[in-house]
Parts: sequence; C-alpha cells; structure tokens
Amino acid sequence: MEWWQNLPLFQIVCALMCAAVCSALKSRAARAVMTALSALECAAMGILLYFTAARNESFVYAMGEIGAPFGNELRVGAVEALVGLAFSLVMLLSILGGWKHLTRDVAPNRQNLYAAVMCLLTAAMAAMVFTNDLFTAYVFIEISTIAACALICASNHGRTLFSAARYMIMNLMGSGLFLLGLSMLYCLTGHLLFPQLGESVRALLKANKYPVPLYLSFLLMTMGIAVKSALYPFHTWLPDAYGYATATSSAVLSSLISKMYIFLLIKIFLRAAGADVFARRIEDVLILYAAAGMLMGSVHAIRQRRLSRMVAYSSVAQIGYIFLGISLGTPAGMAAALYHMLAHSAAKSMLFLSAHQLRDASGGEDTFPALRGAGKRAPLAALAFFTGACSLVGIPGFGCFASKLYLAQAGVELGGWRMALLLGALAVSTGLNVAYMLRTVLTLYRPAEGEIKAGSKPDAPFAAAMAALIFFNMALGLLSGPVMDIIQQGIGRFA
Repeated sequence: MEWWQNLPLFQIVCALMCAAVCSALKSRAARAVMTALSALECAAMGILLYFTAARNESFVYAMGEIGAPFGNELRVGAVEALVGLAFSLVMLLSILGGWKHLTRDVAPNRQNLYAAVMCLLTAAMAAMVFTNDLFTAYVFIEISTIAACALICASNHGRTLFSAARYMIMNLMGSGLFLLGLSMLYCLTGHLLFPQLGESVRALLKANKYPVPLYLSFLLMTMGIAVKSALYPFHTWLPDAYGYATATSSAVLSSLISKMYIFLLIKIFLRAAGADVFARRIEDVLILYAAAGMLMGSVHAIRQRRLSRMVAYSSVAQIGYIFLGISLGTPAGMAAALYHMLAHSAAKSMLFLSAHQLRDASGGEDTFPALRGAGKRAPLAALAFFTGACSLVGIPGFGCFASKLYLAQAGVELGGWRMALLLGALAVSTGLNVAYMLRTVLTLYRPAEGEIKAGSKPDAPFAAAMAALIFFNMALGLLSGPVMDIIQQGIGRFA
C-alpha cells in the first residue's frame, strides 16, 4: 500500500480528533483549528483525485483483517475523490465567507463547540463519501444529523430552536426508514459491504427469491434519504432550517449535508441495487416526486417575500433535479445527477453567504423592499448572488447549465414517456427559476426608497471566499467536459 492510500482513514480520524480538541480550546483557537482542518481535507482530497484519476484505478482500505459480512472498508476512486474535493472546498469557503457572522451570531462561549460540531460534520462527510459498507454509512448519517441540528440552533434564537426541533423530528423519521430498509436488506442477504451485498442481491433476483422484500428494502432506504434531503413533499423542515441559521450554517446545510445523503444513495443504487432493482419500477416513483419537487419548489420560491426563504425554497427545486437524474436508472442519468449535485453545492453556498451580506447592507432586513439598492451598497455580494443565480437558471458558461444539459441528454437517450416528462419538467422549472431569480437581481439594483442604514463592509475572508466561489461556479461550466469524464470514469469502476 502506497502512502497516499492511507489518506482516507487519516481524514476521518483527524477530523474526529480535531472535534475533541476544539471542545477544549478557546473560541479563537477552535475556529483556527476548524479552518485548518478544512484546508487539510481539501489538500488530501486533491492528492487522492490526482492519483486515482491519473491511474484510472480505485482501491479499498480494509479496517483490520475481518472480512465480509462484518468487515469495515473504505473505497476510493475518481468519483469519490472528486466529490470529496468539491465538498471540502465548499466547506472551507463557507467557513471563510461566514467568519464575521459566526463571531457575531454565535455566543463566544459556544464558538469552540460550534467548531467541534463542524469538525464532526467534516468526519461524517469524508466517511459517507468513502464508506464501502452500509453500517458505517448509517453511523455517520446519525452523526451528521445531530451535527446539523446543532448548527441550526447555534445562534440560540427562538426561531432557530423551533427550526432545529422540526429538523430533528423529520430527519429522525428519515433515519428510521433508512435503518428499517438496511435491516431488511441485511436479513435477506447477510451482508453489509457493498461488493458482497451487490452479488447477493443479483443472485436473489436471478433466482426470483424474495423480490418484493428486496424491492421494499431499497424503497425504504430511498424514502429515508428523500426525507433527509428534503425531496418534495418531505421539505417542510427546510425553509426555516436554512433561512434562520447563521451564514456558515445555512451554506453548509444547503450545499453539503443533503448532498452527502444523496451521494450515498447513488452508491447504494449503483453498487448494491443495480439495474435489476430499477427494473422493479422504483424509478417510476422517484421521477414523479422529482418532477413535482422541481416545479413546486420553484412555485414556493416565487411566492416568498424574504430573500433567505426564497433561496431556501429554491433548494427544494434543485434537489428535484438531482433525483430526476437518479430516477432514470442509467449511468448517464447518475452522472448527470452527480454533476448537478456539484454545481448546486457551489452555487447554493455562494447564494446563502451573499444573501446574509446583502441583508446586513440593508439594515438587517431581507424583505424585497428593504433590499432595493443593495447591489450598490454591497457590490461584491450582489455580484456573487448574480453569479449563483445565473448558474441555477442555467445560463451557458455556468455549472448548472452543463448539468441541465447532461440531464436532458440522459433523458433523450432513455426515450419514452420519461424523456417527455424530464424535458417538460426541465423547461417549465427553468422558466420558473428565471422568474424569481430575475426579480431578485433587478430588486438589488433598483433605487432604494428612503434612507437605509447599511451594515459594515465585507471582511477580507468573505471577499476571498466569494471570489473563489465565483471562479468555482464558472470552472464547472467551462470545464464540464473534463469533470464529466472523471465522473463517468469513476461510475464505470463502481461495479
């Protein structure tokens, strides 16, 4: 084993150790450790991507000598390294972009605990990206759920406490569904590791043994992930959770946590379920929910009168896009879903960070009348919001344009009524995206009515984070070919 193949375990263990250290440090030192950890994770993910993509290979890191069905393994290939790098980069930039709000919104005696929770979330992210077994996945699903709840209520306002309680209730329901499906699958196959699990599922379906329980187990896990990632109509916890949290929490919640769950679901489908389970019509259920989410999420976003809630509801629509690609059940559809997941992560973190800065520049209000003229009071935040809006709408040259194009191509390859539904939902949802994003951008540059007391100017970390996120969004649009090649290369080695 080469030295760089130890990095996956190192990343998880290091993040867990940093969480323990941060809980004992003072606020300033804890924030420094949290930021350094995110930078270290980016570097490690970059090294893994370089070696796995250049050599077109994947490897398995076995934890000890115990094999299936009780073994614990980490698997790293090009697609895991790419997703991990994107997630780590977005987390680092979310921390930097929300640095000022973190020190202002979170009480000084809680900031070290906030840093500890972020380190736990970093460990959960790396574990879910790399895990090769369902048991480890479930453990870190629960860690991320508790960590996310802590991020929501970190500012300790009445609304955030209510939002955290709702988030916890809904996500525990999702965890229960996932655990029930996992338990059924283990009873049927006797395996938890993905390779052996996939072989057992294919053998059972080929022998036509337990087809209904197998289908039900995957359906329960899918429903659990759908609840936890806010697929419509399981989205009711999302607007308050995203809209009332502090800037870093909103950016991380919207761009990373739900995407970690979805990436795990993609791995389950590709490595454990396979095409045979999709042939049992599970995709018919997903595509209808995904199309409804794309449309209804945008409709709800149009009806909002506050910027933070509008951006939150737009996440419901974008989650629908990702599940739309998954519902196709083809490698092309999965690759398009992964690409949109990366593009949305980059855009949504920037939208939430810029929305908080625009609110500060508008006297602490984020209603649309108060935001008039905010583009002149906070030009960098307005530019970042405009860039994120262009990406989500699907303007050529930005990340989400490429992902929408790949989704359309995957639907055309599949054909039939699913193609018609996919193309129709894409067209209508894109039009709705234009409606609420264009309204917001125009509002930012309209003359203000009356005198508005502007907040403080953006700090250097915010400016650096916005510049990096703008570049990241444009890079995903302009370099879509090489990025998609890595995704397809990694998916091809999943089996």
